[in-house]
This record gives sequence, C-alpha cells and structure tokens, in this order.
Amino acid sequence: MFSHMTLGTNDLERARKFYEPVLATLGIEQPFSLPGQLVFGELAGLKLFIVSPFDGGAASPGNGTHAAFLTPNHAMVDAFHAAALAHGGSDEGAPGPRPQYHAHYYGAYVRDPDGNKLQAVCHSKRGDTAA
Repeated sequence: MFSHMTLGTNDLERARKFYEPVLATLGIEQPFSLPGQLVFGELAGLKLFIVSPFDGGAASPGNGTHAAFLTPNHAMVDAFHAAALAHGGSDEGAPGPRPQYHAHYYGAYVRDPDGNKLQAVCHSKRGDTAA
C-alpha cells in the first residue's frame, strides 16, 4: 500500500545516532545515501526517509501519527524499544500485548529525539519465536 514514509528532523546527526542502531535491531539497513538525508529500507522497495523539511522550516512531529515497523517476533519488539531508549528516544508504551487490537498483538511505542512517534509490532501467533 505504501512506497515510503518521510519523517522530519532538526538535527540530522542526532537522528543518525538514534535511527541507525534502533532500526538495526529490526534488520533494516541503509540501501543508499543521499546528501542531507537518511534512507532506510530496501533499494527497490519500502523506505523510510529522515530529512530536514524541504521548506526550510522547523521539523515537528505529527499529532496523532506514528510509523509502525512490523517484526516477526516479540524479541525484536523488545530490542527496538531498548535501543530507542538507549539512543535518546523516550518511552511511549513499553513492550507488551495489546489485546484490545487482537489476540496476538504485541507492540512497543517510542518517540525519537525530534518527537516523532514510532512503534515496533508483531502480529504473529508465534511471536515468541526467533527471527
């Protein structure tokens, strides 16, 4: 359904220090580099761009929006959350089941250093298995 998502930052190097280790816990790599941007995802597939706003204004997080990263197991959700907190992120919801969504939903929520809300989620009935 989606091709890519773009999140704004006011400090690209601070964002790099956050996103590189956090997304590495999910196996998400940087397929190429562009000046003034961070690019994560697949070369010819889904991508996440972290950029300073093109209009030159300050980046601000969207109220009511977040990016959710799909994981195959609970351990990756846990690792994502721990890495985010260790690299300047803040907690928005500790890893755990969210049965209000469905019986096998397991997720965690964080904010990046710019305030963008992020999530890692596993929908699998067998979410406690290794990747």
